[in-house]
Amino acid sequence: MNTVLKMTSKRQLFLMSSSAVHGYEYLQHAEQDLSNYFKKNNVNKVLFVPYALADHDRYTEKVGTVLKRWGFDCEGVHSKPDPVAAVQEAQAIYIGGGNTFLLLKTLYDRGLVEPIRDRVLNHSVPYVGSSAGTNVATKSIRTTNDMPIVYPPSFDALQLVPFNINPHYLDPEVGGTHKGETREERILQFHEQNDTPVLGLREGSTLLVEGDKATLTGTRKARLFRKDSQPEEFDTGSDLSFLLNL
Repeated sequence: MNTVLKMTSKRQLFLMSSSAVHGYEYLQHAEQDLSNYFKKNNVNKVLFVPYALADHDRYTEKVGTVLKRWGFDCEGVHSKPDPVAAVQEAQAIYIGGGNTFLLLKTLYDRGLVEPIRDRVLNHSVPYVGSSAGTNVATKSIRTTNDMPIVYPPSFDALQLVPFNINPHYLDPEVGGTHKGETREERILQFHEQNDTPVLGLREGSTLLVEGDKATLTGTRKARLFRKDSQPEEFDTGSDLSFLLNL
């Protein structure tokens, strides 16, 4: 087995479209699956990365309150004197949502891109992403929905998977009066310049990656876009492992 295969066979990823879903309390839609994910990977304490929002303390408290209620400790990486050391010692890494450009810039500024990638791919450290945290787990942030409020040194992300994800994927409203570009149109425009497949994750959907296996979980279907191909719909429970072999 070559080095690349050894790396990818270790990864454990829980990539959510969003932490807030209509009809549920914060993170409630993922409570069972995320709790099982942590328990399966023997996680007691989670290192939370709040860099996608400005108020790091408040954001960490919000997520930590939920996780502690489920039985897991939570600490913010921003509170550590050495963020790189905190990543290197983490049992699990959870990167929350917010602005993807701000998040990726801060990860680069703090020197955390390579340490996180190493921990996840080489040491089997479980990774959880939500929204922007899911965006940065992919090949690049070029299919984020966010405004570029800051400029990261690169759009290249953690590259824990070899494709892109579009969290919060929205279908056109039937009978709607909005005439601006749909999410599908924007992704098709991306494919006019790029070859990377894009998985549209609707609210409530999660991509679970266990080594070389990828499964769609949650409550909603996902929509896959590939260049020069018609978009495809995948039901919850679908095996999307083929996306890992690009």
